[in-house]
Amino acid sequence: MVPSSTNPTASTTVLNRHLPAREYVYSDQDQRIVDTLRVLAADAVEKVGSGHPGTAFSLSPVAWQLFQNVMHFDPTDQHWQGRDRFILSPGHTSLTLYLQLFAAGAGLEMEDLKALRTWGSKTPGHPEYGDTDHVEITTGPLGQGLASAVGFAFDQRRVRGLLDPDAPVGTSPFDHHIFVIASDGDLQEGVTSEASSLAGTQELGNLIVIWDDNKISIEDDTDIAFTENVVERYEAYGWHVQRIDWLQTGDYVEDTKALYEAIANAKQESDKPSLIALRTIIGWPSPTKQDTGSIHGAKLGAEELAGLKEVLGFDPQEHFVMDDDLLDHARTVADRSAAYRKIWDESYQSWRVNNPQRAELYDRLVAGELPADFDSAFPTFSAADGNMATRAASGKVLNALADVMPELWGGSADLAGSNNTTMSKEPSFLPVERQTQAWSGHPYGRTLHFGIREHASGSIINGINLGGLTRGYAGTFLIFSDYMRPAVRLSALMGVPSIFVWTHDSIGLGEDGPTHQPIEHLAALRAIPNLDIVRPADANEVAVAWKTILSQRQRPSGLVLSRQGLPIFDRSQDAFRSAEDVARGAYILVEATNDDGETVPDVVLIGTGSEVQLAVEARETLQSQGIATRVVSAPSLEWFDAQDDSYRSNVLPEHVLTVSIEAGIEQGWEKYTGSHGHSVSLEHYGASADYQTLFNKFGVTTEALVSKVQSLYNA
Repeated sequence: MVPSSTNPTASTTVLNRHLPAREYVYSDQDQRIVDTLRVLAADAVEKVGSGHPGTAFSLSPVAWQLFQNVMHFDPTDQHWQGRDRFILSPGHTSLTLYLQLFAAGAGLEMEDLKALRTWGSKTPGHPEYGDTDHVEITTGPLGQGLASAVGFAFDQRRVRGLLDPDAPVGTSPFDHHIFVIASDGDLQEGVTSEASSLAGTQELGNLIVIWDDNKISIEDDTDIAFTENVVERYEAYGWHVQRIDWLQTGDYVEDTKALYEAIANAKQESDKPSLIALRTIIGWPSPTKQDTGSIHGAKLGAEELAGLKEVLGFDPQEHFVMDDDLLDHARTVADRSAAYRKIWDESYQSWRVNNPQRAELYDRLVAGELPADFDSAFPTFSAADGNMATRAASGKVLNALADVMPELWGGSADLAGSNNTTMSKEPSFLPVERQTQAWSGHPYGRTLHFGIREHASGSIINGINLGGLTRGYAGTFLIFSDYMRPAVRLSALMGVPSIFVWTHDSIGLGEDGPTHQPIEHLAALRAIPNLDIVRPADANEVAVAWKTILSQRQRPSGLVLSRQGLPIFDRSQDAFRSAEDVARGAYILVEATNDDGETVPDVVLIGTGSEVQLAVEARETLQSQGIATRVVSAPSLEWFDAQDDSYRSNVLPEHVLTVSIEAGIEQGWEKYTGSHGHSVSLEHYGASADYQTLFNKFGVTTEALVSKVQSLYNA
């Protein structure tokens, strides 16, 4: 649906997010500021000796239009809920963003530009979330910014559905747009194809992408590797596409009015994401290096820098100079922001009065607080329930949380029935016309369908969680975490609380065979700093794992779950400890006993997931042989490492024989078993057979564990 107005003008009396921040303005003074910012970009790269000046030159008028005329943002408040979001997907052109923040007075000053790419600066080589105000996401690996922007768009729609679903489109204080600048490199990366396809299916009218079509990458002309018709590709995805060619006349003319009008048209489109294909010349107007690969990622050099300044009418002998009058003019954007915020605040206060219960929810979400009945919502499981796969237990936990945590939502990469990620009777997040016989829903639904797009699902979940109000999760098989890994790493780097639900966690998945059986994945994922890997041993550990994950917002988590049924430990027996200590990462599940009734272990068996039951069985045999044996369940080594020394040494005492068991490679377990310990592990790929056969054939068994302990203990 497109609103009737085709000639939008900025309103100062009503809240209408279909309109740009103000009418088109581009005076001689604006042009001089844009040219000054180009020169400052060149000076900054020249000073540090490295960087990417080319696109900072050619994108200067594009970013100026966005920040000065189009977007709603408050230079003084990066957390304002009413702001539009800006994502610079080609993070290497970080100066494009830094220069606009400097010009707008949004936390950067000239000294910050001089400190580009240096230790401790606010202007690192790529935009880093948390290091620089108004940076919405860390962008570096090409494609991640645009793909995560789809998650930002998902989040905006879901939040609106939670808080203000009945307001006409564009009139809610929770309406905003996500603006993206994307590069040729972004559109070559496969993750953007996955995410853009899904964005078209979802009809994300709140997403506007400006593609900098400059046809240059590090290896120069992109014709050597990138020749498809991108416009037609995005039209096939279901996007609203416009084309602007600043080379159309043969001369290079930066038609900023045409760009503004294209963006205004895109804001009017509420049923499709928008792509504006903008043909530019990289590095323009650098005298000899424009339109070449050499200006993409290196300083200009003294001669070319002087030539650029001469072309633009600046003194080649001056560096890092901006006229005070020009800077004052640029920073009038704060006045426009204040005027709009007054309108937004009035709309927001009116919403609060008319929606007191939703306002209460909003306040809780902004504060990052858990619901009052959070602790009591989690189910407990009994040994009488029989064997239960931890993926099934996870599904029961999600269903128990459905009414308690409306901010919790997510889905699967086409594996919902296998991952158990669907909350029962919760509608799907999709346009009404996309409903199927199996899945009903609406645009504000809760169940996500990523399709077979693991890579994009990780990026989208990051975007959702960066929105700050909702908590998103994405599921697939553990083996396919390989496809998600770039997004997982970025979530860890940013400290974003994304939740990855990975099921079918070992050879225990059985007959699908070695292509689907993860072997090295637990070790590889544990190698990512700031990522919590959690592999529960039974249903009650699953419940505490979810509770712990949802109780923190500083880092991402990967929940690793079994396909096969596992026994639920009978914690009513004195021998078994409560699952509450799962939150400590590793805990004594069953204590050792000896003839004197003491609990000093001769041996400690430590394991995760489905292998903990093998350790419990092995303990019974070893105890009967006079070997006092403690079983430690270690669902999260990261959580365990965060405990104090006294707790860790109490659980895993030094100089006690320690043997780990896990159906994956041994790598990493040496830290816990010590120089005299050992691991029962799997150092090769799996095979196609039922899981019982595989565990037996590969020696991940109770008998193998007993034999290993006996040989070491008696040595």
